Amino acid sequence: MILFFIGVIEMIVVSIWTHLVSKARVMASGIVTVVHIFIWYYVLQTVIEDIGNIGFVLLYALGCSVGTMITTAYFRYQIDRST
Repeated sequence: MILFFIGVIEMIVVSIWTHLVSKARVMASGIVTVVHIFIWYYVLQTVIEDIGNIGFVLLYALGCSVGTMITTAYFRYQIDRST
């Protein structure tokens, strides 16, 4: 179940990274990249430890999907609110 929440957090981090890169925020995007790599490393290590468990991958994928939807909805809300 932890991989679900890690997936959510990872996609929030990736969305923030994309936002920072698009705004040319060099230092902030670099820091977020380091955080993302550590998250990715944890996921990779966890999946490799039990490579036959497709449930881990499914939980992670669902978490990633939810994280992307949450962050996209938040950014859309911010845009709608500012117009």
